[in-house]
Amino acid sequence: MNTPRRRPGRPPQADPQATRERIVAAATGLFARHGFDAVSVRQVADAAGVDVATVHHHTGGKAVLYEACFARVYALEQRALEPVLSSPTDLHRVLDAFLDFLEEWPENTGLWLRRWLDPTRHRGIDERYSMPLYERVERLLAAAGEPHPRVAVRSLIWAVHAHAVRALHGEVPGEERAALREFAHRWVSRMYDAP
Repeated sequence: MNTPRRRPGRPPQADPQATRERIVAAATGLFARHGFDAVSVRQVADAAGVDVATVHHHTGGKAVLYEACFARVYALEQRALEPVLSSPTDLHRVLDAFLDFLEEWPENTGLWLRRWLDPTRHRGIDERYSMPLYERVERLLAAAGEPHPRVAVRSLIWAVHAHAVRALHGEVPGEERAALREFAHRWVSRMYDAP
């Protein structure tokens, strides 16, 4: 009796959503550490424990997969920040939520820093996966009296990302993370807390 051959790219009885998530998670880590050009679809497949056809089946081509990584970290960041952005907010709570998120998901930092090295490529990623949260924080800073909220939010985010990128490679000791958090809170207090 001949059993039908399985089509390539579709593992038998695998949950498609779980397979896709595993692929995107593996790709996120690789793109964060090495950048778009240095990562092949085969490397992603190997890291996710699937074949190349499975990667293509679940995510499309490499550029589509790359954008899926940004969608993934954006959804995680949005989930982390939503509780502190959806109600009248204390800037210190927003800062803590952001720092907690970066500690839990250091891939976010690597992904964005490598993306910003080539700002004209992959157009639309910033508008879809960065600006919505930036703009919400900008409104909070404007309400706190900041005359240049876009400059302020970018400055603080870049300062924090500069430290967080080392965490991606496991290089940041606990006392340095605590010092960064203390510095960031002191900066926010000096800038925005009422005397």
